[in-house]
Amino acid sequence: MSSYPPNVIVLIGATASGKTELAIEIAEYFKTRIHNIDSRQIYKSMDIGTAKPSENQQKKIKHFLIDIEEPNNPINVKQFKEIAQKSITKEIKQNKLPFLVGGSGLYMNSLTKGFFVPDIPPQNNLRRQLEKLDKQECWELLKSCDPISAKKINFADQIRTIRALEVFYATGQTLSSQKVQKPPEWKILELGLNRDNLKERILRRTKNMFLSGIIEETKHLISRYGPDLPILETIGYCEAKNVLNNNLTIDEAIELTTRKTSQFAKRQKTWFRNKNNPFWLNNKNLLKDAIIKIESFLD
Repeated sequence: MSSYPPNVIVLIGATASGKTELAIEIAEYFKTRIHNIDSRQIYKSMDIGTAKPSENQQKKIKHFLIDIEEPNNPINVKQFKEIAQKSITKEIKQNKLPFLVGGSGLYMNSLTKGFFVPDIPPQNNLRRQLEKLDKQECWELLKSCDPISAKKINFADQIRTIRALEVFYATGQTLSSQKVQKPPEWKILELGLNRDNLKERILRRTKNMFLSGIIEETKHLISRYGPDLPILETIGYCEAKNVLNNNLTIDEAIELTTRKTSQFAKRQKTWFRNKNNPFWLNNKNLLKDAIIKIESFLD
């Protein structure tokens, strides 16, 4: 093997920004394969609701890290990182160009920046209690037990605030004391997708999701794993389950899923701005711009 650090290409972007289609075009051009960095596409039988690459797309380009576990066996960030590192290392040993694609910022950065995340499962009872507090109260609670994390987390970011509190109450140690960063010995080019028309793309994809059978997919998941499967509380599946329970009409489910997805995409974009510094691709000619940047990087 070369003594130089191996090259790794990364493509990040919010949900519905078109990562899958662009990634396949890039992979075809550079004759490489795709490592899928997504927190839900790792699960089997969850194709429509996670916008998983289609069967034809997967035949066209080999995708790793898809369908690796049953939905009732949740994989946390630490476990995913270990599985993904083995797959990427194998590619490197075969002198191939690893291509990492995804919108799950924490999962991606655990690999590319070496973030270590405490191996603590979600504390559901604690979460429910904390979610009853307003954002400021939650943040003040974190400030009293983990002031270092509180300085790094905006009081309005309730998700990260609650996660830091979960770690503290589950382990008796602060999140800030457990975080370690050890970047891999890779030379990384990070490309970013930032679409101007993301809201329209999200609405179009959500409508297509319901037309393509997310309700039937949810029904199958419930029949196989039971109605209390935690991942059925995630965006899309939660709304489909409510349609099955006659709590929502299909139109209401589409509207709610679109709104929640847009909010999620906004959080993703904030994460990428704060945690990553990608080369943002030119929306007028994404593939051409990506090829130019990758070829320059590989020279």
